[in-house]
Amino acid sequence: MLSKIKEMDKTLLFFIICICLFGLIMVYSASYPLSSVEYDISTYFFHRQWLSFLIGLFAMSVGFFLPYKLYRQWSPLLVIGSILVLMLVLTPWFGESRNNSQRWLELGPIILQPAELVKFTMVVYFASVYGKKQKKLTSFKDEVLPPLLLLGAVFLLILMQPDLGTATSIAIPCFFILLCAGIKLRHLLAIAMVGTGAVVYLAVSAPYRLARILSFRDPFSDAEGKGYQLINGYEAIASGGVLGKGIGGGVQKLGFLPEAHTDFIMAVVLEELGTLGLAAVFFLYFSLLVKGVYIALRAEDSFGTLLTIGFLFQIMVQVVFNLGAVSGLLPITGIPLPFISYGGSSLIVNLFTMGIILQISRHSKQYSISLAERRR
Repeated sequence: MLSKIKEMDKTLLFFIICICLFGLIMVYSASYPLSSVEYDISTYFFHRQWLSFLIGLFAMSVGFFLPYKLYRQWSPLLVIGSILVLMLVLTPWFGESRNNSQRWLELGPIILQPAELVKFTMVVYFASVYGKKQKKLTSFKDEVLPPLLLLGAVFLLILMQPDLGTATSIAIPCFFILLCAGIKLRHLLAIAMVGTGAVVYLAVSAPYRLARILSFRDPFSDAEGKGYQLINGYEAIASGGVLGKGIGGGVQKLGFLPEAHTDFIMAVVLEELGTLGLAAVFFLYFSLLVKGVYIALRAEDSFGTLLTIGFLFQIMVQVVFNLGAVSGLLPITGIPLPFISYGGSSLIVNLFTMGIILQISRHSKQYSISLAERRR
């Protein structure tokens, strides 16, 4: 066991722990006013997030010690199970509705968001399918289309919740896996055009989504309605300056900024820690990306490479969507900021995937060479 720990990428582990601890601090700071009002205790959300973090550390340990090649064998069962769970969410008996969306599964005192699990299973499935290929993908019908049809079915199930943002964030990492697997350029462009067209159509065809897009372009046109959250986010960002007001010193979280501890936690970071806080967050995510790509390039097999790439871009797509929404560069999608926003399902799944990447780092070419040299 100790030899396994010694061989993993400790720098990546350091960045993971740092960003999670930063997230815990900001969840407490952003949530204590709401927690005090709704639950008569300032640490309600913090305690739940702390518990999720501990469970996530256990999940990361499981991901690290369980051989990652097993997921290739389990991928069909994982996908079937994910689809069944997504169907359960849409039933009135198990699904829980919040804010006109039915995205949660209620199992007694435990409330889960199955879409977070699907993010994991779809990456595993695509990596397992294309990790077997030893050559470039030449046949669209036989090699590319079948997994895309399954992805389309999952996309539609999540869209029925309705949750276009999460559905899109699941599809994009699969697209990057296809890219790294060696898909032909014309096939890649065709998929990108069809996928982009479908997302644009779905975004403008639903009245509430169209209203979000219009408010994102000009939030002040509906300052008390659709633009309210974004405007208060702007005020939080603008008032932070370079150094911020200090942790706990923010004002917008005091009932002005909706979802301050979830979707818009970055606005609280900017208000309380200023531009320096933003720079710190960028540094942590960039370091995570660089170390992850390094591990992917040195993985001992194509499955490990594609798995790492899929998990990495899954995280980074969520980062882009979240920061884009808070800054007004993208429509608000409700996607949390990985490792930082409040949300147990997201944190646990993300830490589990990081555990798998840490395990893949053990089997990199660098360590394989060093072990071979030791045997001589």
